[in-house]
Amino acid sequence: MDGIKAAATTTLDKWRRLWRYYQIYLDKTVLHARNRWLGTATLAFTLALRVFYLQNGYFIVYCLGVYILLLLTSFLKPLVFPKVDATDGPLLPMKGSDEFRPFIRELSEFDFWYAVTKGFIISILMTFFDVFFFSFYPWPMLLGSWFIMLVITIKYRISSMIKYKYVPFSIGKQVHKSFHFLAVMRLFWG
Repeated sequence: MDGIKAAATTTLDKWRRLWRYYQIYLDKTVLHARNRWLGTATLAFTLALRVFYLQNGYFIVYCLGVYILLLLTSFLKPLVFPKVDATDGPLLPMKGSDEFRPFIRELSEFDFWYAVTKGFIISILMTFFDVFFFSFYPWPMLLGSWFIMLVITIKYRISSMIKYKYVPFSIGKQVHKSFHFLAVMRLFWG
């Protein structure tokens, strides 16, 4: 009996150690967003090649697309919606004198990437088993219904952005208002 407990303990310790190494590697990838997304794009290309080669697996890709659409909705949604009262007004800053409150997502970029990557890996693995292949002849219907869901979801997200006056993306570095391109050019050319 003691031998079984010892074997189970060593096996559990090996799994814990393996999980710790996996978590360390995952933590190191946090700062390399471009490389992470390039790896995910490679997985997407691999899945597309696999489905094209098999001429099957459209339902797997459809389910993956719905899953990614669900993740995208959480990625574009703020963690807490501002309350809009008729007396107080919206809580997000509307003028330069208002307090700055950063946009905090419901699903962070890293978690979004991680879930999408896991989805692609699982989808690629599913293409190796015939049990996941459904004979769904009109695959353009799947594509069309996915595009309809995409349009409805994006329309809802955009209307929410307009209603609560938030933008989920920040492009480039925030610059002070007095910074102008011509002012910089004057520094170099007098």
